[in-house]
Amino acid sequence: MNYKTTNLLLLLGLLLMTSCHKQEHLGFFDISPDERSKSSFPTIHLIAQEVNMGNYFDFMDSLVCFYDSLLPQPVNEHLIIRNNAWVIDSLEATDYYRLAEKGVVSLDQKKLRIFGPGNYLLIPDKRTVDSLNQLFEETYLDVNIPEFTLRVFEGEKEVLKTLVRVGRNQRKYLAMAGRTVDLRTLTGEGTIIRHSKDPTFINPSNNHYYHVTRRDDGIVTAMPRIPWLEPEINGKRYGQLIHPTTNIETLGRAYSNGCIGTSEADAWRLYYYAPLGTRIVIRYDLAIVNEEGDTIQLKDIYGWKKVL
Repeated sequence: MNYKTTNLLLLLGLLLMTSCHKQEHLGFFDISPDERSKSSFPTIHLIAQEVNMGNYFDFMDSLVCFYDSLLPQPVNEHLIIRNNAWVIDSLEATDYYRLAEKGVVSLDQKKLRIFGPGNYLLIPDKRTVDSLNQLFEETYLDVNIPEFTLRVFEGEKEVLKTLVRVGRNQRKYLAMAGRTVDLRTLTGEGTIIRHSKDPTFINPSNNHYYHVTRRDDGIVTAMPRIPWLEPEINGKRYGQLIHPTTNIETLGRAYSNGCIGTSEADAWRLYYYAPLGTRIVIRYDLAIVNEEGDTIQLKDIYGWKKVL
């Protein structure tokens, strides 16, 4: 690639960056030798400044805006991060309880660093994009309520199995709904229709906003910024979200107001394995086969055995 062509690409990149909001953390890009020989666009993104959890999604939005306009193949946040698996590991490591095991007390997850100067991301080429999109089409979520388990499958391959909490076997008045609600998690099939990357925290019982949480160890921290997933089940939006809980002692229990709760670490991996449109099945199977191949009977936590 000659000098004029390189300058033209750099100028084009700068113009595109100015059209993307909050681009101060976007950094700059490089062109690999192989791509130079093909007069192609860059695939290596070098990060110039620190990116913490508080501005992580702003950074990713700018990155997607830049490269989706520049490259011939469409790219999005899920494609970029799945092409850089180490990022998911870094996000999982911000889990309050994982840090606590290392003797670190994180009072505000949004201040934790994810990227720093010198880090880089590999922007997926067309072949990788096609491969990942095919994988996403084969992906589905499976939740078995009485097992308190959520699984992620890519085709027949199980790629994630995690303990969750589910709705209580109770009816309760919720100010948010304005009526008495059955808190049991509903069964059915559907798809993930929304990601909430900056959720608002409201107590459904009294409609009060809150910004802090008391952890299982008694320490009060700021609420973490971790995406929530909203499924549409049987063609309806029940407000039955999939989101992290800040109290992991409640996992494996019927404890929530109907939502499906995960650990903070698992919520990150689940988010990047479940783009919009991902299929989900929520079931109530009491007879399951364990790892030894034996069929075991689970506790009928909702008393549905006689009904189903």
